[in-house]
Amino acid sequence: MAFTLQIGDQAPDFALPATDGRTYSLNDFRDAKVLVVFFTCNHCPYVIGSNEVTRATAVKYEEQGVRFVGINSNSVNTYPEDSFEHMVEIMKEEQYPWTYLRDESQDIARAYGALRTPHFYVFDGGRKLVYTGRAVDSPRDTSKMTVNDLDLALSEHLAGQQLSVPVTNPIGCNVKWEGKDAHWMPAEACDLV
Repeated sequence: MAFTLQIGDQAPDFALPATDGRTYSLNDFRDAKVLVVFFTCNHCPYVIGSNEVTRATAVKYEEQGVRFVGINSNSVNTYPEDSFEHMVEIMKEEQYPWTYLRDESQDIARAYGALRTPHFYVFDGGRKLVYTGRAVDSPRDTSKMTVNDLDLALSEHLAGQQLSVPVTNPIGCNVKWEGKDAHWMPAEACDLV
């Protein structure tokens, strides 16, 4: 069995605390025509480098019923700056247009098979996976990006088209797993394509 979710898989449910003080489950986003769940964090240079492109993509599709949910699953013992308190501070400062959730147990990262930060999953109205992988091809320095795969996937899906590129490899830092070396990844977490 693959480590990460496969195209057509159902979105795993969650119940996670958010920076706005609420706890959210998949059902809280039931009105979203499309749901983008992405694994992210506070410290990763690939996340920091591409957050503004992610913001622009979220804003671009908001009126078409697309919602974005960021999940931080990183171990705070590996990276203290990935703490919930720092998440709250970042959201206050940056006002990102997504719900930012904390996956302290890392159970949700395991359920989705999150490989890197950032790692994006796009789900249709029935919460079946239609796209997974990177947002852009140069997340650390978006001035060098040549393609926004996330934008392409959303535009094609919303137009009722079959996705031309439904799977890409996410580019970024690996998820920081509790009790493991900072660069450790599960053996079954090999390349997607």
